[in-house]
Formats: sequence, C-alpha cells, structure tokens
Amino acid sequence: MIKMRKWIVLAALAAKGICGYAQNAPAPYGALPTKAQLNWHEMEMYCIIHFGVDTYTNKEWGFGDEDPKLVDPLNFNAAQIVGAAKAGGFKGIIVVAKHHDGLCLWPTQTTAHNISKSNWKNGKGDMVKEYQLACQKLGMQLGLYCSPWDRNSAYYGTPAYVDIYRKQLKELYGNYGKLFISWHDGANGGDGYYGGSREVRKIDRTTYYGWDTTWTITRALQPSAVLFGDVGPDVRWVGNEEGHAGETSWATYDPQAPDAGRQPANGYTKYELGVEGTRNGQHWMPAECDVSLRPGWFYHASQNSQVKTPYELLDLYYKSVGRGANLDLGLSPNPQGLLNNEDVTSLKEFGQLLKQTFAVNLAKGAKLTASNVRGKSSVKYSPQLLVDNDRYSYWATDDGKTTPQLVLNLAGQKTFNVIRLRENIKLGQRIEAFTVDAWFNGKWEQIASATSIGANRLIRLPRNITTTKVRLNISQSPVCIALSDFGLYKEPVHLEKPIVGRSLQGEVSIQTTAPVSAIHYTLDGSTPTKSSAVYNKPFILPKGGLVKAIAADGNKQGEVAAVQLGLSKATWKATTLQGLSERNKPAYAIDDNPNTIWSTLQPDTAQAFTPAELTVDMGSRQIIKAFTYLPRQDKRTGGLVDQYLIQTSMDGEKWELAVQGEFSNIKANPVEQVVTFKQPVTARYIRFKALHVVAGNGATAAEIGVIVN
Repeated sequence: MIKMRKWIVLAALAAKGICGYAQNAPAPYGALPTKAQLNWHEMEMYCIIHFGVDTYTNKEWGFGDEDPKLVDPLNFNAAQIVGAAKAGGFKGIIVVAKHHDGLCLWPTQTTAHNISKSNWKNGKGDMVKEYQLACQKLGMQLGLYCSPWDRNSAYYGTPAYVDIYRKQLKELYGNYGKLFISWHDGANGGDGYYGGSREVRKIDRTTYYGWDTTWTITRALQPSAVLFGDVGPDVRWVGNEEGHAGETSWATYDPQAPDAGRQPANGYTKYELGVEGTRNGQHWMPAECDVSLRPGWFYHASQNSQVKTPYELLDLYYKSVGRGANLDLGLSPNPQGLLNNEDVTSLKEFGQLLKQTFAVNLAKGAKLTASNVRGKSSVKYSPQLLVDNDRYSYWATDDGKTTPQLVLNLAGQKTFNVIRLRENIKLGQRIEAFTVDAWFNGKWEQIASATSIGANRLIRLPRNITTTKVRLNISQSPVCIALSDFGLYKEPVHLEKPIVGRSLQGEVSIQTTAPVSAIHYTLDGSTPTKSSAVYNKPFILPKGGLVKAIAADGNKQGEVAAVQLGLSKATWKATTLQGLSERNKPAYAIDDNPNTIWSTLQPDTAQAFTPAELTVDMGSRQIIKAFTYLPRQDKRTGGLVDQYLIQTSMDGEKWELAVQGEFSNIKANPVEQVVTFKQPVTARYIRFKALHVVAGNGATAAEIGVIVN
C-alpha cells in the first residue's frame, strides 16, 4: 500500500512537471506596452480635427491677432463629422481645442481669447463639449490637443504662460470625460501677435514647458490616456506628415536631441529617427502617422478637388497600420461647420473598402503545421490559434527555437493579395525578419519578405496569388516566437485612377498604368461619368484649369483623378538677382519638372541667409487669381521658404504688392502651396521674394506658377 501511494505521488509530480512545462509562457522581451498603449494599438486609426479662425482666413497657422468673431459655423454638427470618421472605420477623434493662433474652442477661464467671444451660438457654445457628446453617442473614443505655442498670449515666453497652459490642460482633461490620448506637437516659439507686441519670441524647448511636470496632469486626470509627442512618452511622431512609417518599424524608441549632450524634447529631436524607431530601445513608444485627408490641415476651398481617394487612403493604411503604427487622419470642417461631401464620400467608401478587404480570412479552415511548438504538442501554444479571433492567443516555440517554419495547408485553392501577421505584443516585439512562400507547380516560391512585425504587419502583394499551401519562415529573432495572427485577404477588383500630366507647352495627357476600355474626362469641374468626353489623344490647355478623369472598363469605373493646372509656362522667362551658377538656374523653377530645383544656397554653410527673389515675365498680361509654390521634393529642408512676398507688375518697372505671408508647417508637410489673392490681379510680370527659410543660407523652389482659371 505504501509503495502504491509512493507511485501515485511520483506520477502526480511527473504529470505536474509535464503540465508545468507545457504551460510555461515565454519570457517577455524588451520594453512592453501599458494597458493604455494596448488600447491605442487596438484602435489602429483615428482622426484629428482642425477648425478655427484659419478655416475663415485660408491659412494653416493663424498669427494670433484674428478676431474670434470670424468663427461662426451656422450649421456646425459634431455628429456629422464624428459619424463620417466612424463610417471610415476610425475608432476615435482628436479635437484641436486650441491651435497656434491661441483661440480656445471651449469657454476657458484662462483667457478671453476663446469661443465665448465668437458669434457662434451668441457666445454660449462649447465645441469641445459637442464633440464629447457626439463621441459618446456614436461609440467613438475622444482625444484632445491644446497647442503649447500660443501666438495670441501676451505671456508666452514667460513662466506665467506655462501656468496658463497647465490650467488649460486641467480644464480640458477634467471636464470632458474619458480620453484615449493627450496630443502634443513640437511647434514652439516664433513670430506672433503676443497681445499686440508683434515680435519673435523664442523659448528653450528642452526646459520651458517643464514637460515632466506638465505630463503629470494627464497621468492624474486621464490615467487611461496615452501621451503623444516627439518624445512620447507613450506614442512618438513618425517624423513626417506623409502618413508613412518605415518599412522596418520598431515599437521601441529612444529619442535623441539634435545636439550632443542635450535632452530631447517636443520640437527638439532628430525627428527622422522616428520613422523606424530604435531596435531594443528602452521605451515602448510606437509611431503615429499623421496625414491630412486634404493637402492642408485646415479647410481651403481650393483643395476641394484634392481630397484623398478611398484607394489612396487604403495605401496609407498599409504603410502605417500595416507597419505596426497607427494612422491619424486630418479632417477639415468647412466654414459652415461640416465636412464637405467629397470628404464624407471618400471616408465612407474607404470604410467599405476596408470591410470588404478584411471580411474573410482565407487562412481560416487551414491546417497549420509548425516545425516547433512550445511544450511539444501544447494546445495553449498551438499554431492553430493564429486563425482564431483572439488578438493575444499565440503560437510559441521553445526557448532557443528562433527560426521555425509554419505551413498552412489551405482548404482548397485560395486567391489572395494581402498577408497579415501580428505578434503578441504583451510579450514585446520579437521577430526581426521573415519570408513567405507559396506552393506552385510542386515547389515552394518566395512571394514576400519583411523585417519587423509587432502589432501589425500587412504585406500588399503586387499581384494576386492562387495556391493551396503557404509557408512562413522566421529567419531572424533574438528569442523564441510569440506570433498571434496569420491572415490572407483579397482586395476587391478595382481600376486605378488615371494619371494627368502636362508638358511645358501646355499639352495635357491622361493615362493609366494598365489598359482600360476608355478614359472619360471633364474640364468644367463636374465629376466625370461614362457619358463624359472620351480621352483619345493629348490636348492643349494653355490657360490651365481643373481636369478630372476616370478610367472605365466594362461595367466598372475607377476613382476620380483631379488635377488643378496653372497657366502654361511655355513663353515664360525667369531671372534672379543672385548670380547665375550651375546650382542657381531660375529656369528650373518654371520647367514643370518637380525634380529640378532653383537654388540660391551657398556652399559656405556658415554664411547667413540672404533674401532671394525670382522674377518671371509671362510674355503677356494675365488675370491672376492665385500663386503656387512647390517646395523641393527631395525631403531636404535647405532653402524651404516659409515667409514670402509676392509682387506684380505690368511693365517690369513699377511693382505692386500682391500678398505677403507665411507657408506654415511647410517643413513637415512640403506640399504645393496655393496663395489665393483677395482680388484677381492683372499683370504680365510676377516676382517671388523669399524673406525667410526653414534652414540654410538661401532659397529653393521646385516650381512656381499662377492660376488664372
């Protein structure tokens, strides 16, 4: 009997050991996400909403002297705006409660420069509250942004302003319900109104705001919110406003200051490092990819035809969410307080496209066989968990098994063009490289490869793949695998939108990347249909205008391409005061080639900036409605003009000021800048003066132009 009991005890201990081994979870690797960061990852997409005085002044950054009475959105409807975001598949919104112009969109006690001084609702309105209520009604999460830079406040640059700013944060974070994000950017100091001083004020970005102290406001009042900024501390800026994370994108990041020995801060980092992050960084600080639905962040009527299409948004989704980051899409309500129909339609169709693409995981029903499973045949770490609906159940390998293979025997032939992989990020970001093969004609052929995975990795293949078997090969990982998702998906069949181009002589061409039965176009601003004119050959459009085109094939038609063309430059001649050199060719600014650059930059980097100017003889008198400036497109900042003056002349001798202003945010968002004149101007000559640049000792321009239609 004693021997029998001893055998039972030993058997139980052995069973316990086997079971314990099977249940032994992999050790976490590196920095790990918090609960708030996990919520952020699961959201994947949200929108940031810009509305204020700039909506009425056609600017991107207000100077701070704008009258709050400008703001009077007679049809403001927060539910329409939030509802459009939700229809697009976005999970939340960020309200820009105060932009750099200093106007607060809530009735704050900290400054008279707020919504109560507007005509909207006779000064009794609160836009932030209306967004909060709309989010609650529609099941969307809410975030807030209050600009640290305030071009209106007389106190900006002094310790008193920091106290005001912190009181504003306390009002916002204490009175508008639960927030998912506290959003901050790096715009700090410069010229402004400052209570009437009209001067330049600079601050020490590393110390002025006392960020460590300021962040405690969020931590205390909104413990479930992540903090976003150039230096996080929870979510980092990706380093561009193109909506793209790096092909390799690490969720860990260690910000660095531009100058050795100094502390990084918002507006004071090597922002380009945010694109990829830091492998094995000390902080879990994934990237946010911010980009606007339109070229600018605020509403501009001239950009109504430039709203990103559903497939352009899908491409951004792959390059942000599909690289482990989140997509933050800018929405721009119009002066009436609504999103334009173009914006609403694009968001809705994008949301439908996402649903259609990811509705069916073609890997479900497959038999998954792995070269190694943690604890041998442990159900807890089975590869079959990769096709369930739990984001955090996962296939794991034994310690030391870092380059396993996984084969999916699909339930019959499947056709797909999108691969999705996810790691269980509760255990860190582990995998560093992998390939994917498909079974063709009795052998394996590689169809994809990538590096980082993290919260999401989407691979959009250049062609559809039809196969019965798929193989995943993990080729590099410092520790064992903890993969939580494997998906195969197929996008709906679609036609690419046409490409509209024009030669220097004004000849317009419209083409597609693949053959179609017809291309239809319009020149009157209307949306083309199959009843519109058919494009057969290039045509001359010397005065420019708005060209819209669609591709059609059978019963299908594609997305609308819309291009605003300026006046043809065939007869133009450009001159400059700066000495002509190989680097300084004014003709490069009017050759309709965005890859050539007019530049007055000097090799001597110690030389101070010298104002530059470019004069154009258009060959004949024109009625000019707007001026365009395309900054250099090579991702360099040297010579980017951010303050300018434009003059016009009938004879090239007597000049009149047409407009003077700034290209706000051009460093982060170097898109074509359109300067609309208050009144059309008749002139033969136009002069562009660069008064200040973002960096460097001279000015640059890829193209300048004018709009006459």
